[in-house]
Amino acid sequence: MFSQSLIKKLLIANRGEIACRIIKTAKSMGVRTVALYSDADVNARHVALADESFYLGGSAPADSYLKADLILDIAKKSGAQAIHPGYGFLSENAEFARKCEQAGVIFVGPTADAIDSMGSKSAAKEIMGAASVPLVPGYHGDAQDDALLVKEANKMGFPLLIKAAFGGGGKGMRIVETSDQVLENIHSARREATSSFGNDKLLMERYLRQPRHVEVQVFADNYGNCIYLSDRDCSIQRRHQKVVEEAPAPGLSDELRVEMGEAAVAAAKAIDYRGAGTIEFLLDTDNSFYFMEMNTRLQVEHPVTEMVTGQDLVKWQLMVASGSHLPLKQDEVRIHGHSFEVRIYAEDPQNDFLPASGKLNFLREPEQSKFVRIDSGIRENDVISNFYDPMISKLIVWDESRPRALQRMVHSLESYQISGLKHNIEFLANITEHKAFRDANFSTDFIERYGDELIGRSPLLSQESASNDEQNSLALAALYQLCARKVAAKECAVNSHDPYSPWGTVSGFRLNSTSTHQISLLDDNHEVQHLEVSEVIIADQSVYQVQIDDKTYVLKGEFIDEMLHAEIAVKDDNNKAAIKASGHKVKVPVSQVEEDFTLFINTTSYHYRAIQTELVEEQECLEDKLKAPMNGTIVTHLVNKGDTVTAGQGLMVMEAMKMEYTIESPFDGVVSAFFFEPGELVTDGTILVEVELARTGKEKA
Repeated sequence: MFSQSLIKKLLIANRGEIACRIIKTAKSMGVRTVALYSDADVNARHVALADESFYLGGSAPADSYLKADLILDIAKKSGAQAIHPGYGFLSENAEFARKCEQAGVIFVGPTADAIDSMGSKSAAKEIMGAASVPLVPGYHGDAQDDALLVKEANKMGFPLLIKAAFGGGGKGMRIVETSDQVLENIHSARREATSSFGNDKLLMERYLRQPRHVEVQVFADNYGNCIYLSDRDCSIQRRHQKVVEEAPAPGLSDELRVEMGEAAVAAAKAIDYRGAGTIEFLLDTDNSFYFMEMNTRLQVEHPVTEMVTGQDLVKWQLMVASGSHLPLKQDEVRIHGHSFEVRIYAEDPQNDFLPASGKLNFLREPEQSKFVRIDSGIRENDVISNFYDPMISKLIVWDESRPRALQRMVHSLESYQISGLKHNIEFLANITEHKAFRDANFSTDFIERYGDELIGRSPLLSQESASNDEQNSLALAALYQLCARKVAAKECAVNSHDPYSPWGTVSGFRLNSTSTHQISLLDDNHEVQHLEVSEVIIADQSVYQVQIDDKTYVLKGEFIDEMLHAEIAVKDDNNKAAIKASGHKVKVPVSQVEEDFTLFINTTSYHYRAIQTELVEEQECLEDKLKAPMNGTIVTHLVNKGDTVTAGQGLMVMEAMKMEYTIESPFDGVVSAFFFEPGELVTDGTILVEVELARTGKEKA
């Protein structure tokens, strides 16, 4: 008989957004929370949110979040009655769940035996087959000799899928098209399975060419009650990792939803399941569905189910773990509206989704409401570590229908602004705006099939339109630079106590109504763009003109509170540009860190670095000129302490993001100190060198 035990203090054996998510619900229930942290997470958001926190060890998971015995000791020390494992790390570790049970600490999840039973894909399929859960035709037996596997392969037909019985993530997985390819792929998959998981056991299944990945959320308590809450479609994947999820799965009949839901409940009951679980199915084009695997934990994509059911699944987990019955019966579950979730990652879609790490210099998120939710463990100026999954956040939206929810997602992605590292926001926007996705005409090969259209800048537009976007962004970048110079000039004038001084104006000032400005920008392609901008004063307002390729832009605007308010027009064939009549007014968010700045235009981020091409005479605003512009490594000193240097002369070289950056002196002077030696790491904004001004004294940079 299961005994009830009220959870008063909960230890979260995880980090990042899921730790923050669990803490939020625990606090709403009056449960105190204990966080854990590694070296990399000492200042992390989940640590700040928890009531107390304990240090685990080094940044690598093996030195911190996977140290099961230490985590259990901390639970006892802190007085926590329960441990929530989140997802990943120890969440599906049967041995850890068993140790918790033996120590009298509640493991918020299924029993160790249930986790064990689903740990092997082949054993899981045998259990599901016995419970009459539909299975893809295949071989899941223990006998593994080559001759038998070849015989079974030919029996089930082609194409077929060979995969490792233990593990996942695409390792040890091979698609075989013909009989003569079977043996070589068995050997190859076996080697990879051994290398990745320490077990060479294989299983084989009939390969479905264009299936959808549809999963069902199940929940069970300790009293034999088990229900399904909602189905989800997770077909949009890259490298077998989910990118976009939605609930409910589109295009399913009511009868099919019930059939899949009841099969999922049968699967959970077959292993006496407890808590939150997900049964993953492959849905074929003829609406046949087959058991794929069971995740014995809360899923990353659980928020979409919460949004359409109005339920808090973490609250359900804590209630069930405390001994309560399920809050709802099957006939009380209601599905309302439609929800999408996208995973925002620090990664480079144009470079095979290479994970990115570094400081998140600028972060502006969409406004949250009943329609928009953001689950995140990241704040502005946090560092995305290369030790963990590079997820920045999950963006979740809800609305009354799929089209309305999809439009809300598009708008929310346009409002999401990140700079400092590569990210996948534009890639996600391209998915949500793709016709096939909007029509719910997709399968698990969606990204592979439409990759050329999804990856890259403005891929759904014509090449001419994409080129226009590049030119427009460069024109707006020039306008921003001039507006920013005006702001800096005004500050200089104020600091010089002579607001009427002509030297308090931007470079290019002339004592008449016109002037010319030289602007040099390093763009995303590491190409330097040299622009000559002419300025004319009309009705006390600056109007700028700049030639970019074959177009002459006319612009005006101002920069206020991180927003460039711009008006932009292109001269017509008659060499006229009437801004008043044809100018396009836009608001462009801009972030700037040192000389680097980013323009956010729709879901595209345009990154530039301002390069100094001239020095303003009598310029006294020289502070911060020689600070590190970003995290990096000092490569070499170009001069020595005590050397006399001139304005613009290189002082030292640092490397950041595989690019070398020369730190130059902004004035004539003498080098009085270097604060870092070659090979040393420096962080963004750190003072690197001190130069003594030739005329006015010392400046640190």
